[in-house]
Amino acid sequence: MSVFLGLPKPPREPRLLRSVPRGAVLAFAPHPDDEIAGPGGALCLHRQQGDPVRVVVATDGVAGDPDAKFDRATYAQRRRDESRAGLAILGVHDVEFWGFPDSCELSTIDLELGLERARASLAAARPQIVYLPWALEGHPDHHALHHVVAQALLRTDFRGLALGYEVWNAMVPDAVLDITTVASHKRRALAAYATQNDYVDLAHCVFGMNAYRSLAHGKGKGFYEGFCVVRGALPAD
Repeated sequence: MSVFLGLPKPPREPRLLRSVPRGAVLAFAPHPDDEIAGPGGALCLHRQQGDPVRVVVATDGVAGDPDAKFDRATYAQRRRDESRAGLAILGVHDVEFWGFPDSCELSTIDLELGLERARASLAAARPQIVYLPWALEGHPDHHALHHVVAQALLRTDFRGLALGYEVWNAMVPDAVLDITTVASHKRRALAAYATQNDYVDLAHCVFGMNAYRSLAHGKGKGFYEGFCVVRGALPAD
């Protein structure tokens, strides 16, 4: 059996968060719908406890209609309207749209522009808690936004808690948040994104992950969102 003595330890079990930390929140989403698909339950819980929440949606999402099912002239506005409607169900009414094109190869200048917009958003919102895509999201826009926001947090010397959320790729989370009490709100919010539900059943995909996250602490019942720590430290139990 000595051959196994050098076996690396498995990842730690994620911390259970029964509630969200208190404080002003700024959430960054790559496309209209990621703000709900990723941390939607957390945002709803923040609003229920009275925390101010602002959401930044980085791109216009026009690449989300590859089969040209919708009027291209009004498509970007339609996706913004879907975000506003979905967020309103969670109690969030403060949303900023950067309007960058999506699914593009980004130059150094593009990334610097995104960095400056992220720094400006952080300065305006002055959050204690930031949500952003986690580092290994597979979609290029998600991946780029993580690095843009992470750099902005570093350059502004952000001292709060920044949490990475999952949409495109599953992470090994540092913590899981019980969102069971607000799952119905998140489900209704996802239904607001008619253009995207025309291509994929968002609730099926998102709640499949949220149900899976119940394995560690929920005994396979309820719904949980997974997060990794990007900056700061999780609150003490």
